Amino acid sequence: MREVTIPDIGDAEEVEVIEICVSPGDAVAENDALIVIESDKASMEVPSPFAGTVSEVLVALSDHVNAGDAIVRLEGAERDAPDVDAPAAEAGTAPEAAHTAPETAPPDARAEQPPTTAPQVDAAPQAPTAVQQPASPGKVYAGPAVRRLAREMGVPLSEVQGTGVAGRIVKDDVKAFVKRALTAQPMQGPALQPMEAIDFSRFGDVEIVPLTRIRQRGAANLHRSWQHVVHVTAHDDADVTDLETFRASLREEAPDAKLTPLPFIVKACIHAMRRHPRFNASLDPSATALVCKRYFHIGIAVDTEDGLVVPVVRDADQLGLFDLAEKIAALSQAAREGKLRPDDLQGGSFTISSLGAIGGTGFTPIVNAPEVAILGVARLAVRPVWDGAEFRPRKLLPLSLSYDHRAINGAEAGRFMAELVATLEDIRRLAL
Repeated sequence: MREVTIPDIGDAEEVEVIEICVSPGDAVAENDALIVIESDKASMEVPSPFAGTVSEVLVALSDHVNAGDAIVRLEGAERDAPDVDAPAAEAGTAPEAAHTAPETAPPDARAEQPPTTAPQVDAAPQAPTAVQQPASPGKVYAGPAVRRLAREMGVPLSEVQGTGVAGRIVKDDVKAFVKRALTAQPMQGPALQPMEAIDFSRFGDVEIVPLTRIRQRGAANLHRSWQHVVHVTAHDDADVTDLETFRASLREEAPDAKLTPLPFIVKACIHAMRRHPRFNASLDPSATALVCKRYFHIGIAVDTEDGLVVPVVRDADQLGLFDLAEKIAALSQAAREGKLRPDDLQGGSFTISSLGAIGGTGFTPIVNAPEVAILGVARLAVRPVWDGAEFRPRKLLPLSLSYDHRAINGAEAGRFMAELVATLEDIRRLAL
């Protein structure tokens, strides 16, 4: 009998079980899907690391799990299979062992327990009426997830009143502290009023369609970016007539390769970023310094049924056009099938959002913070262009560059856009 545990899922915590693919008695082969989990950014299957028969399913739908948590027990598993889940299984027993500790133990002792106990406590905050002060005023009783949230939001935990067991600080306490601070502090202008709740059923039939977890998280991320980033958008058109002729000739040489304009755009962006490194950076949270990156990890926005996700092509500068096209296609397919890994969604330094053939003559993409810029690509159109003697039909590609005005000024954005347009109009510039 062997237990299968949740593998390493990066920095994701408390991911939700959205599908159970097996039942007790089912025979599974190596790499067969056992469950499907969904984080704030994407969903992914958890495969079986070895073959066997399902003896017991240890999780249920809507459960929240972490790396190392046991999910199924398999019997008759291949004995010569590598014990890849042993470290994770040991980690998965930590929460159970922690919960066997007597509830009467002093808070200071429990505060020194392994950090794996934090998510279980944070997941069920008690009502504010049950506030209990920590036994030791000089110490903060909070788990690592809560401490990270407090650091991100700039909240001093020593000033937060805990509502958890024995005065433990949970995530809701940190959020409530921020809410009180925002509403209590005087503002120079009128406070942002919440949207009015309207009963639309008064006007006719309605249907309530819950947003997926990915759409909810995406909406929160976009709202946070819109609030913190000083957005400015520059627009221009690139004459890609010659590029399209070159791309057509490459398609004839490699008919099986799906060579869209996107790999050329990625290459042109990297070329412009090399000449204008401010666009390959992130603004320090204190807004006093730029974190300049020496790598080129390009995010590609992909539209899926569950919402918009942005997988990252790592080291895109080291890939040729055909390899880049293959990598983009593979990541896009994995995104639509919900098979992206956590690493596929992290580390981006610049994002491209292409509407492709959907339509539009331009739009204002929202910067994917902590990046400082994003390129929006609209639909290519044939329009007459005056060449000094006559109007000629040319293929024009609308480009929209949104950037963080705190890190990039208008002149820098103009030079970047000019470099990008010039490269797309004469792809030979990539050789310079």
